[in-house]
Amino acid sequence: MKQIPKIAVVGPESTGKSTLADYLAAHYHTIAVPEYARGYCEKLAEPCTWQDEINMFYGQLALEAELLPQANQLLICDTTFITVKIWSDQMFGKAPQEVLDELPKHPYDLYLLLNIDLPWQDDPLRNFPNLREHFMDVWHKELTALQANYVVISGTGNERYDSAVKAVDDFLIRIK
Repeated sequence: MKQIPKIAVVGPESTGKSTLADYLAAHYHTIAVPEYARGYCEKLAEPCTWQDEINMFYGQLALEAELLPQANQLLICDTTFITVKIWSDQMFGKAPQEVLDELPKHPYDLYLLLNIDLPWQDDPLRNFPNLREHFMDVWHKELTALQANYVVISGTGNERYDSAVKAVDDFLIRIK
């Protein structure tokens, strides 16, 4: 059975990840794996704990595995569990060991790193409007450390969508 390429849409808060993931899934007639952490955090009555981060890690992996059979030639992922590492590092000063151990075992074929050039949109689950540049740097470092194949996607509106489609199309041509 041929392995389905996985495209991860990642980046700091409020960069349009969910919107772009849904757009790409529609464009390529496939499925988008939603961000597990968003639904999880919406149900929390207390601030996120270390155990919550671990739960979100396993939840994201399980959701991807569940939806992968529904993918049509390509799986689009609205973020990845690298976010758990980044948030844990920020909130707790370190990440759960199981997350660190699993990171290199679950690569994505292409990461689309969304730039911070969109205006900040308030959302109860967003915490760091003044740290967007910091988190952009963190994403670059994390993807570089994984030796990930990634492209920075910039622009607004159709320009952003077109850049993302071009990056995915270029990737698909390279793997044929």
